Amino acid sequence: MAILIFLLISYLLFSITMMKLFDKAGEEGWKALVPGLNFVVMCKLVGRKPAYVVWLLVPIVNIFIFVGLCVDLVRSFGRYSFWDSTLAVVYPAIIFYQIGKNEKDKYLGPTLQLEKAYFAKMTEARQKGNVRELKKLIRSNPYKKSSVREWTEAIIFAVFAAAFIRMFLIEAYTIPTSSMEGSLKVGDFLFVSKAHYGIRTPKTIIMVPLLHNRIPILNTESYLAQPSLPYTRLPAIDEIERYDPVVFNYPEGDSVYVFPERTWSIHDYRRGAVPANRAREIKSGRAKLVVRPFDKKDHYIKRCIGLPGDSLQIINRQVYINGKPAKNPSHMQHLTRILPPNRINMDKLEKMGVNITESYPDQGIFFLTESQREEIRSWGPELTVEVLTPPNHNDAYLFPHNPKITKGWDVDNYGPVLIPKKGMTIPLNANNIDFYKRAIGVYEENDLRIKKNGQILLNGKPATE
Repeated sequence: MAILIFLLISYLLFSITMMKLFDKAGEEGWKALVPGLNFVVMCKLVGRKPAYVVWLLVPIVNIFIFVGLCVDLVRSFGRYSFWDSTLAVVYPAIIFYQIGKNEKDKYLGPTLQLEKAYFAKMTEARQKGNVRELKKLIRSNPYKKSSVREWTEAIIFAVFAAAFIRMFLIEAYTIPTSSMEGSLKVGDFLFVSKAHYGIRTPKTIIMVPLLHNRIPILNTESYLAQPSLPYTRLPAIDEIERYDPVVFNYPEGDSVYVFPERTWSIHDYRRGAVPANRAREIKSGRAKLVVRPFDKKDHYIKRCIGLPGDSLQIINRQVYINGKPAKNPSHMQHLTRILPPNRINMDKLEKMGVNITESYPDQGIFFLTESQREEIRSWGPELTVEVLTPPNHNDAYLFPHNPKITKGWDVDNYGPVLIPKKGMTIPLNANNIDFYKRAIGVYEENDLRIKKNGQILLNGKPATE
C-alpha cells in the first residue's frame, strides 16, 4: 500500500509540475492534469507524433518511452547536461519544478526537430566547404557530448536495459545440480521465458543490476529488502503442461545459511539434514542466517509432473497420476549398486555419460538409467548390478516432514498427495494441514495457527476447509 501511495503522489507531482512547462510552451496548463492528454501534449512539445503515446500501453517498453519523453522535454527547455537528463530519469517532477520556477528557462521548441535541423546545418556547411561556419557550429553545438558522457550513458542504458529484460522477459540460467540429468546436465546454459507463465513483478526494487542474490567476492546479498512491492503476477500467455521443465524459487529458500557449495534452509538444519561440519558452523553462530524476499530465493529447475487438482503417488518407483501410471522418461535414473566396487571400470562409466562426481564410487553406488545398467551387466558375470531400495525414510527429506503422515513412505513408495486447484474445496485437519500450511501461511500471507488439540485457526477464525 505504501508503494502504491508513493506512485500516486509521484504521478500527481509529475502532472502538477508539468503544468508550468505547458504554460511556458504555449499550451494550456490544465492539459497536464488529464491522463493521456498530458502525454499527447508532451509528444507534441518534443517533436513526436501523437500516435507515439500508444507505446506507453506496452508493458516494459512503456518505461523506456516514458523516460525518453521526460528527457526530451527538459532538453526542449535548453537543459542538456548529464545531470539534467539523470534527474529527468530518476524523478522528473524535481527537474520540471526547477524549470517551471526558473524564469531563464524558456521553451526553445521541439528538441528532436531542433537537433535534426542543427545537424542539417553542419552537414550543409561541410558539403559546401564553409570551414568558418562549420567551426562555429561545432563550437556552439548544444547537443555535443563528451566521449566520457557518451560512454557513461551507453553503459548505463545497456545495464538497465539488460536488467529490465532479465527481470521481466528472459533470464539465463545455469543448471546447478544433476537432478535433471539425462535431459539437462550440470553446467548446461539455458534461457528461460518469464512471460509465458505470467510475468511476476519484482518485490525488491533496490538491487545490483544483473545479479540475483549474492555479490561475488564480497559474499553479501545484492539487494535491499526494503522498500518492497507487493506480490503481483501478470496474466499468463500459456499454461504449464505436464512434463514441462520449470524454473522456480526454492520454496524454503527464504531463510537460509549460505555456504560456498550450496545453501541450506533453516528447516534443513532443524530437521538434521545439514552435513555435520556445516551444522557445527550454524550451531556455533559462525554461519549467519540470511532472510530473503521470495523473488531473491535460489533458483531450482524441475520437471512438472503433477498439475492442480491431481493426486500424485509413487508405488515401487513408478509415478501414478490420478491412479494411472505416468509416462517414464527414457533417461530416468535410479540409485544403483555395482558389486564388487574394485572391479568397476571408471573410464568406461564416464564414457557412458555416468556422473562420477555425483556418485559414490568407493561403495559402487551410481545413478544409472536402465540402458546403462544393461550395458554394465554385459561387461561380465563377475559384476552384480542392482537397483537400490533406500532404507527407511528419513523425515528430513520427505515432504511434508511429519513422521505421523510419512510413516511407511520412502522415495520409492510415496503418497498419495492431493495437489490443490483453484475453486477446489479440501477438508483441513491435523492429518493433512502439513501439506498446505506453508502455502496458506507463508505464500498467501495468512495468519495460520494450529492449537495443541488439533484445531486450525485461519486469521483468528476456526477453519475446517
